[in-house]
Amino acid sequence: MADNAEIINEAGRPEAAKPASNLPFIITLIALLIYFSFQTLSLLNERSNLAMVKGNQDGALQEAQKLQAQFKLLVTKTGELADQGHAGAKMIMEGLQSQGVGVAPESSATTKPMTKTAK
Repeated sequence: MADNAEIINEAGRPEAAKPASNLPFIITLIALLIYFSFQTLSLLNERSNLAMVKGNQDGALQEAQKLQAQFKLLVTKTGELADQGHAGAKMIMEGLQSQGVGVAPESSATTKPMTKTAK
């Protein structure tokens, strides 16, 4: 019976012929490789764009921090004048405090940043 062209399994049924190639598997792998390559290139491009945008904002951020430091100094000096009894400085400090911008007490001025008060 070994001469038969058809292979019969132990249960007596003919065995299905296996495909000779792994073409569907290879196509799937190539598609996944292309997909992940595209995603990687897109993410690298976005990363470089974000780095460029961040670099462009650094100058403006430094300028804003410089202006904030100057404003804090100005408010502090105005507060000192108001404490000494200067009428104009008192009026300015009252206006700043009504807008939520004020000078923190001397003991906490170095530890806490100025915050806007809730109305």
